[in-house]
Amino acid sequence: MRIDTRQDHGAVILAVTGPLDVDNIAPLDEALQQVARDGTGPVVVDLSAVEFADSTTVNVLIQAHDALGPALRLAAPSAVLERLFALTGLDTVLPLHASVRAALDA
Repeated sequence: MRIDTRQDHGAVILAVTGPLDVDNIAPLDEALQQVARDGTGPVVVDLSAVEFADSTTVNVLIQAHDALGPALRLAAPSAVLERLFALTGLDTVLPLHASVRAALDA
């Protein structure tokens, strides 16, 4: 798993690549906690390159939503994540956007 961080239009973008599971979710959790502490503008998590996710991913994203509120925006979820979000009902709770651009514009 890799996270590339950049700034765009006043937002922090975290582009996540690879699988997200109990063995490697800690860097994403730490990155989300850090941006919550920093109190910067919107936080966009680009999920387009996530090839696998488990329940720990769900927990980390819920905690990030609790910490960041409407500043958290999830972008371009892969088909795997779309299915996970639909099965768990997170697609009705978390702010999902079709693309990073759509998340930035929201």
